[in-house]
Amino acid sequence: METIKLRDEYIKLGQALKAAGLVESGVEAKYAVEDGNVKVNGEVATQRGKKLVDGDVVAYKGETIKIVK
Repeated sequence: METIKLRDEYIKLGQALKAAGLVESGVEAKYAVEDGNVKVNGEVATQRGKKLVDGDVVAYKGETIKIVK
């Protein structure tokens, strides 16, 4: 499980996917979310701009990212 340390109060879902290296661009993140392939805290994410905060867990293509403060 990879962790992403927050610099601010939150990070947007698309930015987190890019920061973790799971997607190469915002466009790729957009399609991953639109296709229903990304889960946040066990639920399918519908917004690429969803704000992730401390404790959130993102799952995509068998990889997991944990957001930490």
